[in-house]
Amino acid sequence: MSNVHELKYLQDSIQELKDQGVYRKLPVLESANEAEIILNGKNVINLSSNNYLGFANHPKLKKAATDAIEKYGVGAGAVRTIVGNMDLHENLEVLLAEFKREEAAMVFQSGFNCNAGVIQAITNKGDLIISDELNHASIIDGVRLSRADKAVFKHSDMADLRRILEERRKDYSQVLIITDGVFSMDGDLAKLPEIVELAEEFECMTYVDDAHGSGVLGESGRGTVDHFHLHGRVDFCIGTLSKGIGVIGGYCAGSKVMKEWLSHRGRPILFSTALPPAAVAPITEAIKLLMNSTEYTDRLWSNARFFKERLGKLGFNTGASETPITPVIIGDEAKTMEFSRKLLDKGVYVSAIVFPTVPKGSGRVRCMVTAGHTEEQLAKAVDVFEAVGKEMGIIG
Repeated sequence: MSNVHELKYLQDSIQELKDQGVYRKLPVLESANEAEIILNGKNVINLSSNNYLGFANHPKLKKAATDAIEKYGVGAGAVRTIVGNMDLHENLEVLLAEFKREEAAMVFQSGFNCNAGVIQAITNKGDLIISDELNHASIIDGVRLSRADKAVFKHSDMADLRRILEERRKDYSQVLIITDGVFSMDGDLAKLPEIVELAEEFECMTYVDDAHGSGVLGESGRGTVDHFHLHGRVDFCIGTLSKGIGVIGGYCAGSKVMKEWLSHRGRPILFSTALPPAAVAPITEAIKLLMNSTEYTDRLWSNARFFKERLGKLGFNTGASETPITPVIIGDEAKTMEFSRKLLDKGVYVSAIVFPTVPKGSGRVRCMVTAGHTEEQLAKAVDVFEAVGKEMGIIG
């Protein structure tokens, strides 16, 4: 019998990961995703969560979820175009549009689904997509699904973006410029005002994936478009509901015509079951909390400033972050993995980020500060960073 079913080519690839020191096993979370968690049976400070505002285990969100299950059940039962479109979904989209200060919003099952579904729906053969070289993997995949031509500009390099526009704009019907709002590996912001200026000069559409700006930047977490006061000038604003909002899902906010078109051509809307009631109800509650108060985002930023300042004084390389995302750049992939393991041994969980997620030689642990952390927890984490950093010779 043939040995084809042994999948030896995958076995060999896995062995390569082990030889390179970057093989990993998935950690097992045994508690709610909080500032302190039980991970693999051990109590640790959690600096790896995208739960920016501490909403993932918020009592009001949990009550909204359980109440929704009692009324609507556990699943929507169908795609939205058949019978899965509940009043919960409709009401959430109205609220999101108001929150985002846009005309309309269309909710998807995830942020990844937004990029997979929206980009191909709004571009076609004869169009051009221009994408920042450090855009998220879901944007890259979404662009691949489009029939449009593609171009990539150097990260946040406006001269390079202008060069591409000057060379190629005239050859295409529609041109779509895509950027992350916050770049998730380094925590830097897109040069959104400059991108919008160029887009308007060359009559292009703009598309911002604000996964790490949602719930973080702008007034009470309204995102990078709000942060830069660019309402009405960014055509497609993608947000996530699984990070700052603490649940699951994504959305595209913009014009009414955008929503009307996506309801007919957004493939995840047409071919994947709608978000369950137990997700939609707590999302709605989270948006209401943000619309009523800035306390969560204020606490998030206060914690981020505290943590960054302490790490910076120790001499760690925290890159060019402008957000609560705080990378500690180590460089070597195997050394980065070792640094992460030693932090965990001392009670701080920070996941290692290595190639292919980031370029080779730029391995880092990515610290995610949240509103849920106390200064005491963050100070304790910094002490652990100092001890491990000195032990490994990363800092003096």
